[in-house]
Amino acid sequence: MARSPALLLLALAACSPRPPAGGVSITDDWGRTVALGAPARRVVSLSPSSTEILFAIGAGPRVVGRTRWDDYPPAARAVADVGDGLAPNVEAVAALRPDLVVLYASASNRAAVRGLAALRIPVAVLKLDLAADVGRAAYRLGVLTGTVAGADSVMAGFADSLRALAARVARRPGPRPRVYVDVQASPPITVGTGSYLSELLAAAGAANAFGDVGLPSAPVSLETIARRDPDAVLVLAADTLHPPDPAVRPGWRAVRAVREGRVLAVDGGLYGRPGPRMPLAAADLARRLARLGAGAGAAR
Repeated sequence: MARSPALLLLALAACSPRPPAGGVSITDDWGRTVALGAPARRVVSLSPSSTEILFAIGAGPRVVGRTRWDDYPPAARAVADVGDGLAPNVEAVAALRPDLVVLYASASNRAAVRGLAALRIPVAVLKLDLAADVGRAAYRLGVLTGTVAGADSVMAGFADSLRALAARVARRPGPRPRVYVDVQASPPITVGTGSYLSELLAAAGAANAFGDVGLPSAPVSLETIARRDPDAVLVLAADTLHPPDPAVRPGWRAVRAVREGRVLAVDGGLYGRPGPRMPLAAADLARRLARLGAGAGAAR
């Protein structure tokens, strides 16, 4: 929780070289210099988080391509779909005539970087795994699209909202609720302290039931989950009207929170990706956990 106010400064922490005359330049998360003769006008964004950030900072009209998973904001759905963001189809991306492609920092995208470079298409590779990455990405994308003022505004609001939420949850009496995050059912996989979802729990005033796991995610046994006896189970769902129900899984009623209906099914698009809506997701989770604490039952 103590880290949240510092996020405002992270928007200014990205190191970028001096831009060329009349152009813009940054250093991306693979240490590559990305220099453009002018702010990008046609951007293909190949991760849901970077697409959401671009729209939030005012560069949405410049986005001409996205992945099949980029569903927010609603305006993004009208943008051309080029398929997957990992090992993307370079020809499909190039056909959109971009002057900037934004790729997620995954080893599986190295071939795409080489292929786009061979076509002389600039590529910015951005790491978007944790809350701190959001500010750096917003600043860099603001520079590359000429929307730095929008990026500064978005990240100031981001930090202010997290500060205000931290103050509210700090005033709540009693211990922090302990939450199990259901990433995969069989075998059970959850998140550790190195995960964005663990950061989201902390921002909402909760504790990760497996916060002692140092990895972003890890397999766990059903017996261990039951023994740790979390206060609630968080299930990320693509369809919150028909979410997965842990109670129907073999053996899962051994977990008291499941047996007693303390399961929170949440929008995976809102909760599951680092982006400008983190304060909104954290505030929503804080409200829902407070209702559980008051005995209102699990809201689906």
